[in-house]
Amino acid sequence: MATTEATAASRGSRALVALGLLAIAALLGCLWRIFAATPIEATMGIVQKIFYFHVPAAYAMYVGFVTSAVASAIYLWRRSPKADAWAVAGAEVGLLFCAIVLTTGPLWARKAWGVWWSWDPRLTTTLLAGLIFVAVVALRSMGSAGEAERRFAAALALLGVLDLPLIHWSVQKWRGLHPTVITGAGGGLDPAMRTTLLACFAAFSLLVAWLLWVRARAELLRARADALEAEAARRGVLEEAA
Repeated sequence: MATTEATAASRGSRALVALGLLAIAALLGCLWRIFAATPIEATMGIVQKIFYFHVPAAYAMYVGFVTSAVASAIYLWRRSPKADAWAVAGAEVGLLFCAIVLTTGPLWARKAWGVWWSWDPRLTTTLLAGLIFVAVVALRSMGSAGEAERRFAAALALLGVLDLPLIHWSVQKWRGLHPTVITGAGGGLDPAMRTTLLACFAAFSLLVAWLLWVRARAELLRARADALEAEAARRGVLEEAA
């Protein structure tokens, strides 16, 4: 049994390394396309290239937060340690990409709108999602987080994911400054720009998958180490009592 688990762990480690290398290669390819093979937008100039990081980062944020919410629902239902680990991973990775979105957005907005920040519906709902998942991560970062903290964090993740449809549809439902950059017709992008954007989506897909896997694996190892420490402490107490 131990040999089988060790073999599976070894295969998982190799797959994880391969995925990481593939993600790095894809990101390097995207950087080359963005700055060497994609034309500069006529109105905003070089600043428009933030678009190729901002939009895929928003997509990766969705992936992270949805992963956290789905895993949280499974944890609340089955109390699965693996689901709990993926819930933590999704919240942290989603929050990382949310920070990228909320950083690149103002940089782009300053050129496009003339202001760093506007309480636009999409910006506001994105900030709200980020704050909710900050609370999730803060709860799970407590040194003595127990079952109550885990369940509360899982419930918050489910609450936070309800904000994602508001982010997505806010441009269509409420008037605001934020443009609809992607439509069924392609958003009027130049073919080279569209190809670069799709390549960036693919690269960010590999990146978010790798980060989620790494973080979930680390969380599982941490939980197992804590369980072994607790068991060793319990045995020590029992031996002293005997």
